[in-house]
Formats: sequence, C-alpha cells, structure tokens
Amino acid sequence: MSIDGKRIAGWREWVGLPGLGVRQIKAKLDTGARTSALHAFDMETFWQGDELRVLFFVHPLQRNDKKAIACEAAVAGTRTVSNPGGRRQKRLIIRTDITLGDQTWPIDLSLTDRDEMGFRLLIGRTAMHRNMIIDPDHSYRLGKRKKAKKKVKKKKVNKKPPKTDRSS
Repeated sequence: MSIDGKRIAGWREWVGLPGLGVRQIKAKLDTGARTSALHAFDMETFWQGDELRVLFFVHPLQRNDKKAIACEAAVAGTRTVSNPGGRRQKRLIIRTDITLGDQTWPIDLSLTDRDEMGFRLLIGRTAMHRNMIIDPDHSYRLGKRKKAKKKVKKKKVNKKPPKTDRSS
C-alpha cells in the first residue's frame, strides 16, 4: 500500500544492506533520529590509493553475537551525532544501498557501537525522506524475515525387527 507514491512501513522492518553483504538485519525506523546508525565493531580505517576506507564487522541478529559479517566501505566523511544519552560523538559515515521491501536506494550510515541497543540498525528520517510513511501501530508491513532453509537430516530407519527374548 502507498500514499502519494510513498510506501507504508511498520516501525520496525527487515532490511538488506546489499553493498555490505548483509542480506537481512532488523531495523527500527525512527522518525525522531536524523542520522541512521549501524552497529559496527572492530573498525579499522585504511587508505586504498587516495580513498579512505573502513573495514568493520556487523552482528546482523539481535541478541546474537555468534554470527558476524565482515564489511568494507568507502568513508564518506565524519559527522558529530548525539547518541541516545544526549552525548555528542564523532562518527564515521559511509554511503551504501538499503533494500526495504522491493525498493533499494542509497543512504548514509553512521558506524557506532549499538551492542547495548535494542536494534543493530536504526533508520533515521533523512534516509526515509521521500520514500516512506511510518505506521507506528504495525511491524513488518513490508515483509517478514526470510529464514535460511535448514538441511533436514533423514532419520536412520532400522529395517530389522527388534530381537525378542524367547527363552521363557
């Protein structure tokens, strides 16, 4: 469903970050936040030619530190951002594509430690501008998480009948 060409999204959605190799990550769509933020750790900046780049890792699942995805992107700049506690932080900014539902567009993401936050990805209003309207009463209006298919192990079937004690 759309209004004036804008998709209606829930306050939380599953999104993809294809340029970073992140197939799915749960995001909070936060109209109160200006800048989008991605939980990143073990960040290292380096020069490739005349371009500053950053290598970092992402935990795509909430409350799960076992799965980590290595990501690399060009640094688009730095920005001073207010964290949830109101303190100002200088953060690296990258530009990458986001996929929400069947639409993909470029956004700026700040990289920060969001490990203690409820969502590993926060989508701010700048990234949503001209693209969507948020329905605060619903979640996942644009689709549920696509779980990877698990390989089913076949049970061994014992074709021999069980031995019985016939000595009695």
